Amino acid sequence: MAEIVSGLASPIVQLGEWLWIPVKRGLSYMIHYKKNIQSLKLQVEKLEAMKNGYQEIVRAVQMNGEDVKPEIQIWLQDANKAIADATQLNNEAEEAAKNCITGSLGWRYTLGKKVMKKKVALNKLQEEGKFETISVPVMRPIEIESTMSTNGFEAFAATRQAMDQVMKALKDDKVTVIGVYGMGGVGKTTMVKNVGVQACRDGLFDHVIMAVFTQNPNLMKIQGQLSDMLGLKLQEETELGRACRLRNRILRAKRTLIILDDIWNTLLDLISIGIPNHTELQGCNSKVLLTTRRLNVCHAMESHVKIPLNVLSEGDSWNLFVKKAGKSFESAAFINIARKVARECAGLPIALIAVARALGDKDIEEWKEAARQLEMSRPANLEDEGDVLRCIKLSYDYLKGEDAKSCFLLCSLFPEDGKIPIQDLFNYWFGNGLFRDGKTLEEARARAHSVIKYLKASSLLLDGERKEYVRMHDVIRDMAISIALSEQGHEFLVKAGWELEDWPNDVDEGCSAISLKSNCICKLPEELVCPRLRILLIDDNLKLKKISESFFRSLNALRVLDLSSTCISSLPSSLNLLTNLQTLHLDSCWSLKDISVLRELTKLEILSLKDSRFEELPREIGNLANLRLLDFAGNTMIHRVPSNVISRLSRLEELYMQGSFGNFGSRIEGAGEETNVGFDELTCLSYLSNLTVQIHSAECIPENVGFHPNWEKFYILIKSQTIPLHKVEYYDFSSSYGSRILALDTTINNLPSWFNSAVTERAKKIVYKECRGLINIIEEYAIERLRELMSLHVESCHQMHSLMNYTATNLVPNKLVFKNLEELCVSNMNELKELCVGDLPDGSLGNLTLLEVKKCHAFANALLQSNLLEKLVSLEVLIVDGMKSLEYVFQSDGLKPEQTVMGKCREMKLEDLPALRNIWNGPAQHATFHNLKILTVAWCMKLKNIFTEDVSRCLSQLEELWLSECDCLETIIGPSEGALNNKIILPQLNYLSLQCLPRFKSFYSGASTDVECPSMEHLYVHYCPECLISTSDFNSRKEVQVNADQQVLFGPRKIKASYSMTRETPTLIDDGYAWKNCGQDEIPGSDHPRIYYRCIHKFNNDCQATKEVQKFRDDPPMYETTYFGIHTCRAHPNYI
Repeated sequence: MAEIVSGLASPIVQLGEWLWIPVKRGLSYMIHYKKNIQSLKLQVEKLEAMKNGYQEIVRAVQMNGEDVKPEIQIWLQDANKAIADATQLNNEAEEAAKNCITGSLGWRYTLGKKVMKKKVALNKLQEEGKFETISVPVMRPIEIESTMSTNGFEAFAATRQAMDQVMKALKDDKVTVIGVYGMGGVGKTTMVKNVGVQACRDGLFDHVIMAVFTQNPNLMKIQGQLSDMLGLKLQEETELGRACRLRNRILRAKRTLIILDDIWNTLLDLISIGIPNHTELQGCNSKVLLTTRRLNVCHAMESHVKIPLNVLSEGDSWNLFVKKAGKSFESAAFINIARKVARECAGLPIALIAVARALGDKDIEEWKEAARQLEMSRPANLEDEGDVLRCIKLSYDYLKGEDAKSCFLLCSLFPEDGKIPIQDLFNYWFGNGLFRDGKTLEEARARAHSVIKYLKASSLLLDGERKEYVRMHDVIRDMAISIALSEQGHEFLVKAGWELEDWPNDVDEGCSAISLKSNCICKLPEELVCPRLRILLIDDNLKLKKISESFFRSLNALRVLDLSSTCISSLPSSLNLLTNLQTLHLDSCWSLKDISVLRELTKLEILSLKDSRFEELPREIGNLANLRLLDFAGNTMIHRVPSNVISRLSRLEELYMQGSFGNFGSRIEGAGEETNVGFDELTCLSYLSNLTVQIHSAECIPENVGFHPNWEKFYILIKSQTIPLHKVEYYDFSSSYGSRILALDTTINNLPSWFNSAVTERAKKIVYKECRGLINIIEEYAIERLRELMSLHVESCHQMHSLMNYTATNLVPNKLVFKNLEELCVSNMNELKELCVGDLPDGSLGNLTLLEVKKCHAFANALLQSNLLEKLVSLEVLIVDGMKSLEYVFQSDGLKPEQTVMGKCREMKLEDLPALRNIWNGPAQHATFHNLKILTVAWCMKLKNIFTEDVSRCLSQLEELWLSECDCLETIIGPSEGALNNKIILPQLNYLSLQCLPRFKSFYSGASTDVECPSMEHLYVHYCPECLISTSDFNSRKEVQVNADQQVLFGPRKIKASYSMTRETPTLIDDGYAWKNCGQDEIPGSDHPRIYYRCIHKFNNDCQATKEVQKFRDDPPMYETTYFGIHTCRAHPNYI
């Protein structure tokens, strides 16, 4: 019976459990109703956060021209619907609570069941939403203003007329393509660049992008130029793929002005580049502005408006000619001759400038001869560029000396519109036999720089974007090539940048120079027969992988050879037959591992191996007895430089190996007792004058050497970690302090006495970085080693509590300290609390003009106390940045009543000082800022005013005032005790920028004092919700332009760059803002990715702030955080 009961009970119990499950679930709906509602709200918030994050990534992907995965789009749609449904349920629950019906069990059951189902759905969506990380490299668009300077632009009548027509066309909605045509040298490029800047400032376009074409355009490079300016990274390998992405990006960007400069080809298909068609351009409010020398190109490009840029009028031509000649003509006859010469220039600016500068210092007879030559060379057909070319030819003819003419012609060997590296130019010139009358390379280089300066003054060369480069106008380059082809001994074949895939068929045996730079040539002929060839440049042909063994067999006259940036894996044996070779470049030949074949090039004088990848400097290099310059900087792979190789180069004058080998005297692995080159070998080179080198340890420097070197220029870095070439910070021989630089991670006491005599005492700039044992910089000075120092940098020396402690030294009393120092930069000093302890002797630091202090967070009171402040009698520039505890910049307590300070300071920059209460603390009569011209204050969160009334009265020369991101700033000038309430006049202030100042109200907080700025011209106000300033408040004599610059700029106008700030910290910064991760990038040479963030308020409050974070060191950990833009959301009423 028991078994029967037991048998029946088991299924009854099971049945009961099954029945209880839905009952229990239903009870749960009713009992836990409020808890489930609250849980649903949390789930909605989580899902919404995920959705917002993915939406930001999707926007970034789309702006970069990439497609979004379908599953992500579907997930976003589902998430939106689920959030809407859940929100509706929450609303129903709230409405029920208001109407007091939540007590109904039936209602609780029904709604509770819906809530639980929705929670399950939301949980499922969150699980499905865990996609793999989407890496989106954030590239910021390049503003047109940052690519050019408009300072020297002169708009003559012809230029103004064309500009007005272009601006009118840009404002016409029916016009999408505008063509500007005119002769070469008439100024088309300069004009359209200025149009781009003006259109951007006027708010006609959000983006202005530009690409320069040539007679043989490389479409992929043109696509690259346009994409770079849009902030787009093109990764496609084909022109078609890149064109599609570029087109999509332009369509998404909207309001884009696309400038295509110097188009030659009437068959050019703009769509094949990635330019949208007419209809698409109209749809995205974008336009194309092109320039060309030919009207038929405008027709072929289907330009809606065709605008000629005419030559200058006779009056404008004469005015420009006289200005550039820099000459006052003594007689009417002279003036008549000069006018005749000017007329021959046919109103072309480039010709007028070139001829005027060529004849500026000549007498009347030479002017008459020039006029005669120009008249005789006048071409019969004036339709082409004959006028400008004959004028440039005249300018060439008037160059003084054959060296200058030869140098000018050799500049044409570089690609059209390309940058010309001055160092490469010098190496080519010298190898070709120029500047040989000097005793040393340094003397020859000085002569070369004089010639470059002379060619610039003659308007035959132009400044490059950086001082290491020059440029050549395409018209002038054409003339140079034409001259080289016509003159005996200068037969050039120049097809640089033509995108050639095959070796050209028109190589003449009589060529003296061949330039095939920057092509796609993959195969060279078996043998090149050019017995008169002196220069062969085939660098930057990345598809070139092999050179035949006999290629150089018939090039006995060759003196200059450049094979840089090719993929050759070996050098042919015939290279040894080049017995007259003087200059050889093998830079960035990453596949080349063995260069021992160079051993027979005994006449070689310049060997450049920069940024190579070979592991050993072969012994055979020691055979190059005539070598005068050896450069293997940036070769991070090299770890073997056998001894007695470099020391055999007895004529070596310049040795560059920074960012390369540095383990001097170490044993060579696997070679028994054999060692690498010792540092003493460098001291034995009696001709060595220029040296750049990294030494891994001070122990690598021998205690004694047999010969004390006399290095005229040096950059010597003593640091254990190899620094890649592109990261070397302090190497610049052309800078004022750059000729003699010592950077070290130890103290001078640890260096041998001979080294201190040869290097330390003669250094113009010393950098102490991560220097163990450095406690007091005065102790370094006390041993008589730094008397001639002009620039001092101290960085990351964490044992220092005070930079200069005069009380803890054994200096002779009243002996001046750092009397020649002009530049002092202190940064990233975690324990530094004071710059100076004790009273330095009068005259110390008397020549200091620049003081920069950054990221020294232990400073709590004032940066410049009275004991130091009174010594800085020559200070002109003060930069204080990233000091989280600093309360004051200046402390004047302790100064004598009659003392005044800061009288020569002309620029002051104060940034990221969150604890700053006041700039000046103490009696105001000591402050004499009467030479201050530019003041920048940013990220000073506690600062309520910039100056008090009494301090502000000495700002008689202030011209520019830039204020940004100061949360508590209310006024520029605050009241001071005992002020007389007289009128405050800032007579020179002409530019005032106010950005992201949520509490800023007015210029001055006083009730009765007026502030006058009679020179005020520009006022920029951005996100200052309480600002009450109007243009009439300034009482200016000029019309005040408000927000004339459409872009949010920060910093003086000469910089023209969006605000950015970089901070290095041992931990990730908690800056108080809410950020969204937008992806990451792998950075070459780094073990850690760079992570990109945007402010979460970008799309609801249009906040433009972004940041990049990268870990750059593991032990101890260090992070670099770079902020871009400013948090406009902070001034928004919904800011959280």
